[in-house]
Amino acid sequence: MSTPKKHRLFALDALRGLLMVLMALDHANALVAQKHSVGEMWGGRFPVYHDALSFLTRLVTHPCAPGFFFLMGASMVLLAHTRREQGATRWAVSRHLLVRGALIIALKLVVVNRAWELSPGGWGITLYIGVLFALGANLMLGSALVWLKPRHLAVLTVALTLGMEWLVPAASEWGSENSVVRLLLLVPGGLYGPEGATLIWSNYPVLPWLKLVTFGMLFGHWLVQDAGKALDRAWKLGLVLLALFVLVRTLNGYGNIRPRTGSDWIAYLNVVKYPPSLAYTLLTMGICLLLLGLFNQVATHRQQLFRPLVVFGQAPLLFYMLHLFLYACLGHLLAPHGTSLVRMYPLWLLGVAILYPLCLWYGRLKQRQSPNSLLRML
Repeated sequence: MSTPKKHRLFALDALRGLLMVLMALDHANALVAQKHSVGEMWGGRFPVYHDALSFLTRLVTHPCAPGFFFLMGASMVLLAHTRREQGATRWAVSRHLLVRGALIIALKLVVVNRAWELSPGGWGITLYIGVLFALGANLMLGSALVWLKPRHLAVLTVALTLGMEWLVPAASEWGSENSVVRLLLLVPGGLYGPEGATLIWSNYPVLPWLKLVTFGMLFGHWLVQDAGKALDRAWKLGLVLLALFVLVRTLNGYGNIRPRTGSDWIAYLNVVKYPPSLAYTLLTMGICLLLLGLFNQVATHRQQLFRPLVVFGQAPLLFYMLHLFLYACLGHLLAPHGTSLVRMYPLWLLGVAILYPLCLWYGRLKQRQSPNSLLRML
């Protein structure tokens, strides 16, 4: 049984929308509360949390980036399949993905980085390589990979997942000289000027996140073959990944990049994100797949309850660009010197409420455009 092509899949949009809302919490933490921890990097200072609320505020946002890459991969296959059924050539589909990826990178460098520069806590980075850069670049890479057969995508996903772990430098190399190519493609970190100025800071080099895109493509093929069966399989696969996370984390060796920093539950769940370690990937994708299965279960009877998430999930790029400027403004106006997490949470929800009608309007506007219009690409 093939997937209907004229309707979006509720579970995918709802998951994407939930991830957008959680991502907003993370950025409100940075721009409003100014309590955001240092990044969970492969080297350097690792975040230490002294209370559960601070850690949980960060932990619940961890599935966001992996989920975005996974959902993008699945959406690429669904789009390619639909366009081919409508008579488009492979080159026409690949060109669409290439252009869209290039537009996302351009928006990241020209627009989104301006929002980070408004950070009330200060911003000293000349060029920031964030998640939109990696998403756009992987979209461009995926314009060729999207035509791979499912079995080849499975092999590539496993190879990337296991192999990228060996390319991470030893923690002792933190602070050593970097190159632009290395920061863009392989290893998070910074490139500094002669007086210590941060010329480039990269959290999201392209290749470490490619495994999540190819995994999403594989899942996209399952959706094309039988969407109901694929979504029903999601929660079961999620449980398998979480079980593997427990194994990898307990062994505390390969797959962790850095060993645990303590023996409590916070240290156990405090995993390396930059680049995504195997432990981080298993934990976050396990959660994403469980949520995907959950949304599939409620799709028939409780869609209206999750309608706001679908609205956000159908306008992710607009949400992303606007929410950074919005929380930077809220930070300057209401908490220029930062605030507590307890006071930050209502401001996070206020920002989400402000964004809802804008995303609703934009989503409806996009639906009225032709499939190849510039607006539909965004």
